[in-house]
Amino acid sequence: MKAKSFAAPAADKPLEYYEFDRRELTSNDVELEVHYCGVCHSDIHTARGDWGEIEYPCVPGHEIVGIVTRVGENVKEFKPGDCVGVGCMVNSCGKCEACKKGFENNCFDEVIWTYSSKDPIDGTDTKGGYSTIMVAPEHFVMHLPESLDMAQAAPLLCAGITTYSPLQHWQVGAGKTVGIIGLGGLGHMGVKYAKSMGAKVWVITSSPDKAETAKSYGVDGVIISSSEKDMADAANKFDFLLDTIPKAHDLTPYLKLLNIHGTICLVGPIEPMPGYHSGDVIHGQKSIAGSGIGGIKETKEMLAYSAEHNILPEIEVIKIQDINKAWDALANKQMAKRYVIDIRNSF
Repeated sequence: MKAKSFAAPAADKPLEYYEFDRRELTSNDVELEVHYCGVCHSDIHTARGDWGEIEYPCVPGHEIVGIVTRVGENVKEFKPGDCVGVGCMVNSCGKCEACKKGFENNCFDEVIWTYSSKDPIDGTDTKGGYSTIMVAPEHFVMHLPESLDMAQAAPLLCAGITTYSPLQHWQVGAGKTVGIIGLGGLGHMGVKYAKSMGAKVWVITSSPDKAETAKSYGVDGVIISSSEKDMADAANKFDFLLDTIPKAHDLTPYLKLLNIHGTICLVGPIEPMPGYHSGDVIHGQKSIAGSGIGGIKETKEMLAYSAEHNILPEIEVIKIQDINKAWDALANKQMAKRYVIDIRNSF
């Protein structure tokens, strides 16, 4: 099956048009025509080699929605015409304790990512949703609730689950004060979920020009991280901090914002982080934690929750031909929303 796409030909090259052959369906696979694909900061990190060597050309994209076109003979839950989504992973061992408990994202053997992983079916490099056709095992395909707009639903499959999962795990809700560090594609979703769960929500941003945008999302306050006064005034304020900054940074200023028994959860920086003084966590019994997307069961719960509470990302729909401009904007922290590629109308 010939797929049209945009791919990074090398770590230091802009994305360009690329055709490749998708593997054929197995008896357990679902094929879909891709309609929309969200743009994630992880796409940039992976394609640029920030997280290690990868195979090129790299076709990114793991916030994928589309319409089922074919299914394998053993597929029970899907049929042609269904509106579905595929997120950050397309396989795992299925046998380890993590997989059996529904945490395929933490597979003890190997998570097969939607792009730039080795497909266990045929050994080829997986290729993502910046393309016209997608194939994935049935278990890793999800129905989209009918009430969700397809374009807006796409970012839920990464930005949505990445923020929903830790907020649920640490039982954010009424009586809790939550700080969302960073107001990009992840951060603004964290605001929406935390507010819907009943928490008091503040945004902590290094960009003063994002203050008004944060307020438009209904936050209870904004802290400018470069302001010594703002940071001092917020000392010991937060029960939970969701850190969405997409690169390594000093945690020390943020640890000082935590209340006793508070937790800062890292979901953005997936790389070695600078050290911190142990006294900053010992005093107050504070915790530093991390969270990465969520399992398939939890992702389905997130989609249902988002539909029930009408929680959708702020998006800007683009054509694939504008992807390099979009990546530049993301790298320069210009977005307090999510780019979504209109794949179907780009080729």
